[in-house]
This record gives sequence, C-alpha cells and structure tokens, in this order.
Amino acid sequence: MEKFLKVKELLASVEADAEKFYNAGNSAAGTRVRKAMQDLKVLAQEIRAEVTDKKNSDK
Repeated sequence: MEKFLKVKELLASVEADAEKFYNAGNSAAGTRVRKAMQDLKVLAQEIRAEVTDKKNSDK
C-alpha cells in the first residue's frame, strides 16, 4: 500500500508541470512530466509484482 500512496503523491506533484507543458508550452515542464511518468511506470511495475506475489502466496 505504501507504493500506491507514492504513486498518488507523484501524480499530484507532477500536475502543475503537466499544466505548464500542455497549456503554456513550457518545454522544461514537459521534460519533468516525462521523468515523472517514467517513475510512475517503475512504481507501477513494482506494485504489479507485489500484487502477484501476494496473490500467489495466499493460495
């Protein structure tokens, strides 16, 4: 559950940069958004692995 909370925090923190990139055309904000999306991808993969392990260990 801790990693899921990190996903929520990361998404909330990148919201302002997404706004700057999409609405104001700020390229640097776009770079920060791309990095945050990569971090989200890594966290999501870790969560997937944890869920699979937990699901399989309960059987």
